Amino acid sequence: MSSRSREKRLELYTLKRPEEVLRILIAENSYFNEIIIFKGFSSYLTQETPSNPDVLLIPENAIVVEIDRIKSPYSPNNPNYIQKGLSWALMEELFQHVEV
Repeated sequence: MSSRSREKRLELYTLKRPEEVLRILIAENSYFNEIIIFKGFSSYLTQETPSNPDVLLIPENAIVVEIDRIKSPYSPNNPNYIQKGLSWALMEELFQHVEV
């Protein structure tokens, strides 16, 4: 699966579940990065987000380490978790429920 489709599926999921925010931890070349996705938009939590929407935030060679489902609105100081530490395989099951 391409990185574009991984990112797009996560964004589509949040469009279908607007009451949720996804926090994704990725690893790329021994460097970890956090991404937040809400209502179809992705942005970095750990660095500046590119203004060009064609730039992938989840690169091809990145590994999705874990995904957290958080109730919106997102409060970084006090997140209200629905589920923590989901694997990509578990996220695939959620995609099926919302037909993404």
